[in-house]
Amino acid sequence: MTEDDLNSPPDQARYTGDALREHEVRTALLGLLAEVGTVTATEAAARLGYSSGLCSFHLRQLARHGHIEEAPHHGGRARPWRLRRHDTDPGAPAEEQFGDLARGLEDESWQRWLAQRDHAPAEWRHDEAFSAIAYLTPEEMSRVADTIRRALAPYQNREQRPLARPDGARPVALITRLFPLLPHAADETDQA
Repeated sequence: MTEDDLNSPPDQARYTGDALREHEVRTALLGLLAEVGTVTATEAAARLGYSSGLCSFHLRQLARHGHIEEAPHHGGRARPWRLRRHDTDPGAPAEEQFGDLARGLEDESWQRWLAQRDHAPAEWRHDEAFSAIAYLTPEEMSRVADTIRRALAPYQNREQRPLARPDGARPVALITRLFPLLPHAADETDQA
């Protein structure tokens, strides 16, 4: 327990997380949740190398400050957690559901990959990163996003169903950002 935790009033449970200082364990837990979706304190401890008590404490702190929430579960003592979904519409685009926190975790995970990929098993030392610029209408941009979602759909259930994962499967970050490019101030007169 930290000094901040002892001195914080109990009614801070619904804060947005602004007062929560960065901490190695909390950062690792947020990264893990972004990677796997849901996790219990015991699962987090096994994956991150911390004690389950420490993970449980920091998961509760993240929830208290509005970063995560309990995931639906079917009884039992297991208490799974997930990143807090600010948009309750399940059909909303992923960017709207996770917002800036998720994009920050994506960027952090990418930087960690770049710094540590030489330590990965040989068959995993490459990535498939790419980018492209296409001239699209808003409707076409939505169709491209839907096509990507449909392409990923056969793999989505593996997150919640470990037995559906083939041997050798690992979590892989799949990040797609479709957004219109805005002109630079000097280029605005060149746009037609």
